[in-house]
Amino acid sequence: MKTPHHIATFSYTFTSFTLFLSKQTQRAQQKHGTVQIVVDHGGPPLRDLHPVVGSRHVDHLLRRQNVVGESKSSWRTDEEVMSIYEGWLAKHGKAYNGLGEKERRFQIFKDNLRYIDDHNAKNLSYKLGLNRFADLSNDEYRSTFLGTKTRAQKRRLSNRNTKSDRYAPRVGDSLPDSVDWRKEGVVNPIKDQGSCGSCWAFATISSVEGINKLVTGDLLSLSEQELVDCDKTYNEGCNGGLMDYAFEFIISNGGIDSEEDYPYKGYDATCDTYRKNAKVVSIDDYEDVPAYDEKALQKAVANQPIAVAIEGGGRDFQLYNSGVFTGRCGTSLDHGVTVVGYGTDKGVDYWIVRNSWGGSWGEEGYIRMERNLGNTAHGICGIAMEASYPVKSGLNPPNPGPSPPSPVQPPSVCDNYYSCPESNTCCCIYEYANYCFAWGCCPLEGATCCDDHYSCCPSDYPVCNVNAGTCQLSKDNPLGVKALKRTPAKPHWAIGGGKRSSS
Repeated sequence: MKTPHHIATFSYTFTSFTLFLSKQTQRAQQKHGTVQIVVDHGGPPLRDLHPVVGSRHVDHLLRRQNVVGESKSSWRTDEEVMSIYEGWLAKHGKAYNGLGEKERRFQIFKDNLRYIDDHNAKNLSYKLGLNRFADLSNDEYRSTFLGTKTRAQKRRLSNRNTKSDRYAPRVGDSLPDSVDWRKEGVVNPIKDQGSCGSCWAFATISSVEGINKLVTGDLLSLSEQELVDCDKTYNEGCNGGLMDYAFEFIISNGGIDSEEDYPYKGYDATCDTYRKNAKVVSIDDYEDVPAYDEKALQKAVANQPIAVAIEGGGRDFQLYNSGVFTGRCGTSLDHGVTVVGYGTDKGVDYWIVRNSWGGSWGEEGYIRMERNLGNTAHGICGIAMEASYPVKSGLNPPNPGPSPPSPVQPPSVCDNYYSCPESNTCCCIYEYANYCFAWGCCPLEGATCCDDHYSCCPSDYPVCNVNAGTCQLSKDNPLGVKALKRTPAKPHWAIGGGKRSSS
């Protein structure tokens, strides 16, 4: 049969028949080998359309005809997957370092896409999708984006008794069928922890923002970076932490600064003592929800947003897109999140869980997780094991006003003649016989000077890829940012004296 320009043909391995579909006819012809689907859609070939749209259209036709066979991942060609991959790269602004890295990432992406297709073909209560983690293996995802410690690792910081029966279930309790603190204006827009294992800080801050709104009426965005930088007694910044420690820090410090005054950087930095002393919101105490009791957690969530620890390292959690998550997971708690509500969808009870991976993950940054598991007391992914919340009854400290500026730093001295502005790194731009004849300035402190004598990389992405123009976390890590350009250094007389900072 000769195929017109507007007819698209797809082959699907099967054992019993060949199926032809068009606007005018739908007929089945017995034949062993493949199922060939011909779709007359009255327009350009589907391969010229967006690949996701085309594949969804064909998937819809397969479902309508009740064709039972292999998942659609088995008939995706490398050309189709590469087209989807290129669109995904553009959407997420990905750039790769290293020879063959893009090809290696493509194979991981392809494997994840196959896993997604296979899962979604089962029509379960939740769907997976090509989110920001689609080019990462599960091991890479777990090592980079998780970071909550457990209470089993906790060292006692004070004599404070955090056990409480405030939210213990009692006879006669009457709880609403559903709660969504987002609709009540108690929750800020979704934030993004980046490639820093600071989920514990985001879970803590979200719960503090919530109780502050409920008590004072003011929804303020507070500083996760202050916790990352300054809460170092037992928490470890981007290397992980525990919400209980963070509550302890806020209490002992007398409060926490605002996000506006102490903004998030996404990496470990030196504690800004000026801003640490700007106490915008305070809490009186914190308590633990009675463990292994989803009814207690429900009662707590009905009263305020609750910080919880879960196991978030599973592949389904990594690639979650929508629906009520009922997937497999254990109780190796490794991720901090905030429960901001609960409800029921098609007979399945769920928690509304706020994550800190940006709005493109899950349901606009949230995941709905199955509630009231009948076969376990710890809840899905251990959600009922280590839940805690801040206690607040009074007003906040007096408004401290804007923090004073940090002390003026002297310029960075490159050699006896040239300097760069404060907090810059001197990088040589012309070197001969181990002597630098001309200096450039990288607009970051502690930057890496790249070998091209033209670009530089921030300290948290220190590996230069000159050919790609990017900076990576490490040689084998795909996460990266665009390299910065150096500007010419100036004579001392144009800037003034300063400290030596050269490379």
